[in-house]
Amino acid sequence: MHVLILGAAGMIGRKLVDRIAAEPKTLGQSIDRLTLADAVQPPVPEALKDVSKAVTVDLANAGIADKLIEDRPDVIFHLAAIVSGEAEADFDKGYTVNLDGTRALFEAIRQQGLKTAYTPRVIFASSIAVFGTPFPEIIGDEFLTAPLTSYGTQKAIAELLLADYSRRGIFEGIGIRLPTICVRPGAPNKAASGFFSNILREPLVGKEAILPVSDTVRHWFASPRSAVGFFVHAATLDTAKIGPRRNLTMPGLSALVSDEIDALRRVAGDKAVALIRREPDPVIERIVAGWATQFDAQRARDLGFKAEQSFDEILQVHIEDELGGRLA
Repeated sequence: MHVLILGAAGMIGRKLVDRIAAEPKTLGQSIDRLTLADAVQPPVPEALKDVSKAVTVDLANAGIADKLIEDRPDVIFHLAAIVSGEAEADFDKGYTVNLDGTRALFEAIRQQGLKTAYTPRVIFASSIAVFGTPFPEIIGDEFLTAPLTSYGTQKAIAELLLADYSRRGIFEGIGIRLPTICVRPGAPNKAASGFFSNILREPLVGKEAILPVSDTVRHWFASPRSAVGFFVHAATLDTAKIGPRRNLTMPGLSALVSDEIDALRRVAGDKAVALIRREPDPVIERIVAGWATQFDAQRARDLGFKAEQSFDEILQVHIEDELGGRLA
């Protein structure tokens, strides 16, 4: 099996590669070729060095997608994207990366299939940002996609393309609408949702964190471990069970910012909570106000997708995976 991971240097990409390295048949077959691509050089685990190739590319540049697809990968994970806050701040960059790059990839697959039979599995990282207000109390998969951000719009357009290319038999596509992934490891990024992780990750190691919204903000969450599990499961799922609606809202946890803080207090005490500094940010508040907060993900659950049920679980995953299993 030849696997291509676009966005392999990102957090989910790196964790997906680590999962494949730890469990060589996690995608159902042995991997004899692994191509890791990103705008920065993706790391290659020692266990996979004999079968891996890492390339630094911009998917939106002319000819790049064609070159990546000419080797006919069997499974393609499309994780590459400009995050929400950056896509909102830089209109051109957001559409170039999140839309033009995705369309180039899909077209490269189509052109390769016109030469000889070729129908790969494509797993696309979408987002709950494809939904926009006004919302019902609980949002089902059938709720219309009417995003209120450029990032959500770019993802929604890509979802439509994925569904149509799948309908035409060009590839077997599955769109994974990710919850906000929390606790994200590493340094803060430009994602508008980044504070959800920051207010947990930083205090757990004794650092101050900024909270730009109210404690009463509610959102939809899953851990990085669950996110990787979504993509792994999608790679082996029988697509006939999905039907024509190829984009799935993933399971998650609906929780308030105050629920996060309460979980942090239970795990690390009042001293950690005191490191959260409240600094309202109108731009972040406006973006977050347009996001959905609670979903009916039963369709995905029925297909075998799973996520955490409490913020205590999410914090425990972070402690196990990023802090060596214990607090300092």
